[in-house]
Amino acid sequence: MARIPLSKQKKIAATCIVIYRQIMVMVMEIILHLMYLLSVTNIKIPKPISFVFDDSLKERLTARVLNIRPMIQGSDIACLDNLRMDRACFYKLCEMLRDVGKLQGNRNTSLEEMVALFLFTLSHDTKNRRTQLHFRRSGETVSRHFNLVLQALLRCHHILLKKPTAVTENCQDDRWKWFKNCLGALDGTHFKVRVGDKDKVRFRNRKGDLTTNVLAACTRDMQFIYLLPGWEGSAHDNRVLREALSRQNPLRVPQGNYYLCDAGYMNCEGFLTPFRGQRYHLSIWKRGSLPVSAEEYYNMKHSQARNVIERCFGLLKMRWGILRHTTWYHRKTVSRIILACALVHNFIRTYMSVDPMESLLVDNMEDNDGDNIEIMETSATWNAFRQELANEMYNTWIQTRNP
Repeated sequence: MARIPLSKQKKIAATCIVIYRQIMVMVMEIILHLMYLLSVTNIKIPKPISFVFDDSLKERLTARVLNIRPMIQGSDIACLDNLRMDRACFYKLCEMLRDVGKLQGNRNTSLEEMVALFLFTLSHDTKNRRTQLHFRRSGETVSRHFNLVLQALLRCHHILLKKPTAVTENCQDDRWKWFKNCLGALDGTHFKVRVGDKDKVRFRNRKGDLTTNVLAACTRDMQFIYLLPGWEGSAHDNRVLREALSRQNPLRVPQGNYYLCDAGYMNCEGFLTPFRGQRYHLSIWKRGSLPVSAEEYYNMKHSQARNVIERCFGLLKMRWGILRHTTWYHRKTVSRIILACALVHNFIRTYMSVDPMESLLVDNMEDNDGDNIEIMETSATWNAFRQELANEMYNTWIQTRNP
């Protein structure tokens, strides 16, 4: 192949250089024109984002302490807002979880931080990612500490669940003095859960929501005696109560004692219900209506006393945000969380002289080794007992109105 003469090579090289210069000039003109347009339209070029990381382990530990300290050491108001209890109650709970629940901190995380993380999650229904940012922990650490505290708290159930005491003959409480030997009130409530497609039919309640039906009994001072979580939302309250009486750790109702229940349950020994077909709810009596029969007067007094379980459920859901929404936890874990929330609720009601959450509400016994009620069966004797109690209430009320 013939070689290109040297003179021709020089001409080609010179032509390429000229073309390259022209291209560069055009590019520079375009860039300058774009910059001029940006300046005219007042568009600011964003600055590059810079991320600041802790340079050492010591700085990370300092940041965690500074983040936790205002919550548990700053003031009772901050502690109540974030953890739903004051500082003294918080440290008492930490002591119980350490001594009874066998919860231990480690070299990287104190026991107080673990408990604060758990209570913060229950109170505000925070997701794992948000909790990571707030406590400056990894997602795995947040999840592990949450489950450790949950397990330790459930180990304390035998201490935190209230022992029922019956209403005595000399009771002066106007709501309860008629119900001698009553242990408290009993009812069921629903909490939202997330389930798989094959379980949606069973967990869909009559309102169309996916829920779990939780049976609970409480004392007169709004502390839980017994909880049975985990049942499907479609299960009837009577069915859940039958299970509670027959399981390995049953709801204990000694012979001669009873709980107040609504009309959704069977009126039988151990469970006293209102009369059907008669006025019952408190909203009716608050409008100034007066009872006109023994059955209606009994229903009014029954509603006033049994309302304690409704207030107890309302306070529980108001205190713990995680119970008001559908969470991403597995439904078995949700059942444990519900029980844990009730246990901490009892702890707060016991060790705090004043429960500030109670003012926000709007109205709407030792283990007995003797015979307990194990089956639900209606009887003429129990119906007669209810009727006699209603007649006694009504006659006494009439006498006080017409001296």
